[in-house]
Amino acid sequence: MDRLLSAKSAAARLRIAATTLYDWIAQSDAGEFTVRGQPFSISYYQGGRRGQGRIHIEAQEVERLKDAMRVLPPLRHVRRSATSRQPYPGITVPLGRPDD
Repeated sequence: MDRLLSAKSAAARLRIAATTLYDWIAQSDAGEFTVRGQPFSISYYQGGRRGQGRIHIEAQEVERLKDAMRVLPPLRHVRRSATSRQPYPGITVPLGRPDD
């Protein structure tokens, strides 16, 4: 079984405040939490008789959240310089004698 982390240590791994993590969990419970524009839900455990105890999150869930937050730089396509397909660059009219 995966190791359970307290909300404080999970927030420290995410490098956010514990209150921010609690806010994210509340948004997740309401179905309103998004990461990089994608809907995301956070799985967690809450102890206590009526579910009012401390929150614990699996370390794997914290890593899943970190992966969702990861930003990858976009791939840059190497563009070749534009080559002129005209045999006489700069001349834009048809060559030859004008039709009478």
